[in-house]
Amino acid sequence: MEYILPTITGWIGMALILIAYYLVSTKKVTGQSLLYHSLNFFGAIGIVWNTFIQNAWPAMALNVVWAIIAITSILLARNKKF
Repeated sequence: MEYILPTITGWIGMALILIAYYLVSTKKVTGQSLLYHSLNFFGAIGIVWNTFIQNAWPAMALNVVWAIIAITSILLARNKKF
């Protein structure tokens, strides 16, 4: 029972990343859109928390890098608008 919140967060994170992939694959958003990068960032953070609790270090490392790429892309896109 103690893992229920991290498990739910991990599933939500996975869903957010899949939604981002679907949206970019169907050309509903571009790979440069804020929505795409935000979904990837929050999805990765959800999975990071789940994998940290579960001690799944390789998956956690992957999603930490995924989140860093997403936040970097968000900041770059934001800076280009100003």
